[in-house]
Amino acid sequence: MLIVLSPAKSLDLETPPTTKLHTTPDFLHRSRELIDVLRAYSPAELGSLMSISDSLSTLNVGRYASWNEDPADGRQAIMTFNGDVYDGFDARSLKPKQLAYAQSNLRILSGLYGVLRPLDLIQPHRLEMGTRLATPHGKDLYAFWGDTVTGKLNEVIAEQDAKVLLNLASEEYFKSVRPKLLPVPVITPVFEDWKNGKYKIISFFAKRARGMMARYAAVKGITDPQKLKRFDMDGYAFAKDASNDKNWVFRRKLA
Repeated sequence: MLIVLSPAKSLDLETPPTTKLHTTPDFLHRSRELIDVLRAYSPAELGSLMSISDSLSTLNVGRYASWNEDPADGRQAIMTFNGDVYDGFDARSLKPKQLAYAQSNLRILSGLYGVLRPLDLIQPHRLEMGTRLATPHGKDLYAFWGDTVTGKLNEVIAEQDAKVLLNLASEEYFKSVRPKLLPVPVITPVFEDWKNGKYKIISFFAKRARGMMARYAAVKGITDPQKLKRFDMDGYAFAKDASNDKNWVFRRKLA
């Protein structure tokens, strides 16, 4: 089973990693192409492109200026991304065997790096996959990455003899994958909470639950996706009647 996650906008650049193990991103030469394009943007232009504040624009212009391809300057991706998904995953509390499972069975989709292993070293950046950054390859990052992301996932699927791709990424990031070119079916878990008399997706909770499910798989060492139907963290339970072959629904009622 291969699992895909989205990255996070926020980064933790202070908390020490719990492992010295690390790897190098596969597509640094492609990342350099994007950085070269981004370096042409002023803070005001970047703010307009990404719809971010002046302070964030200035911060990231500085990051692009200092970015380099030397992985020694980076931090492991799984120890750096710092958002709701990664709160749920809680990589720093994983045991070495569980972290090794993640390194083998988990991939993070990235606007700047394409596809990341958890222990790939990354540098501070902000570049969401949905950004309409024009390059010689096309009008946006989906055009820039083309079939590259899908091709890399296919390589991992073949190496691991995976039978399923578990999509725990957001819609924005999974649009960089071309499911029809994958040799395995895609299962997308959906997390719903009871609110105002009905079940609905609440973004904050759903993001955290995606991270928790990835963690659950790592802690349990799951290779058979059917075992994920036992996922019960934070009160979620598999809702068979609301699910189908492609979308597995997990629901809970908060007290």
